[in-house]
Amino acid sequence: MRAESLESTLKRISALGYTHLEIQGAPEQYDTQEVKSLLEKYNIQCWGSVTLMLEDRNLLAKDPNQRKKSVQYVLDLAKMVKDLGGKVISLVPATVGKIVPDARPEEEWQWAVEGVKEIYAYTEANGLKIGIEPINRFETYFINRGEQALALAEAVGPNCGVCLDTFHMNIEEIDLFETIRKVGKRLVNFHVADNNRMAPGMGKLNWEKIMNTLSEIGYNEVISVEFCAPLDRTPANPYPNSIDEAPEGLSKEQLKFLQDHGSTAITDEFYTMLTQKSAEKLKPYLK
Repeated sequence: MRAESLESTLKRISALGYTHLEIQGAPEQYDTQEVKSLLEKYNIQCWGSVTLMLEDRNLLAKDPNQRKKSVQYVLDLAKMVKDLGGKVISLVPATVGKIVPDARPEEEWQWAVEGVKEIYAYTEANGLKIGIEPINRFETYFINRGEQALALAEAVGPNCGVCLDTFHMNIEEIDLFETIRKVGKRLVNFHVADNNRMAPGMGKLNWEKIMNTLSEIGYNEVISVEFCAPLDRTPANPYPNSIDEAPEGLSKEQLKFLQDHGSTAITDEFYTMLTQKSAEKLKPYLK
């Protein structure tokens, strides 16, 4: 979530008491042996990775070659997670930022099921879990709610799961607590940010009730912090030292992700504050 080296991230989160990492979904950028050495150095485990469904990546594209390449990207990502000892692939099936369909709903559904089933065959054989992740309507027209993700997971296979994200749920769900309950045992990953996508505790979400609901359904896995701070470029900015004017090592995909999410590169100071606040808010609920 910041333009920095992996080691910088690991050093920061290790010092703040984090135990796991969801690594960026860019397998071409990493040497897994080097990453494993860094994880060991900072006593952090790989939890999994999140797909970066940008540009032409789309499991429900009308073009079969595009779908094939998109499946292969997720398979490459899954192999990286396996090699790093991770467990979960958080999968957004369609291109992030694409809000106009290419085909009829029944066609797209068939292509999505076929694509995820191909990935599922690999994850099942290699001890990994897929978590279908709903994201809000302004980022995709396909899979916005937990109920939709659950339907896709059920169509794929008995061990296909769902990844829920509190930021997206706050926009799309009638009752996010009931959605957590409905997903139930299919919940394999849980992303957290507040309603404004700042760190947990910096908005209005009821974190006590969220965490208690997770306990209620027996979820005892990783809580994955995924804030993406909406930076203020006006004189009203309460965090004047938040914008990094000269980011280093920011890939085209990273820049697009940050820009698309109402943000840009953020400073080390601001990022550390958000990471620390997340830990302080959530740690009291962890057992």
